[in-house]
Amino acid sequence: MGIGDKIENAKDKAAGEAKEKLGDAQDNPDLKAEGKAQKVEGNLKSAGENVKDAFQ
Repeated sequence: MGIGDKIENAKDKAAGEAKEKLGDAQDNPDLKAEGKAQKVEGNLKSAGENVKDAFQ
């Protein structure tokens, strides 16, 4: 897993967490859901890259 991929995945996780918290604070379920989805996407990408690295 390249450093660029790690940075992108961390950015997705952080941005998703921020959106989720902002959506919660503003009582905006759409923003909260969007943030949660982005955070999950970052986690899944990280997991996929870890699996790929394990087989190399």
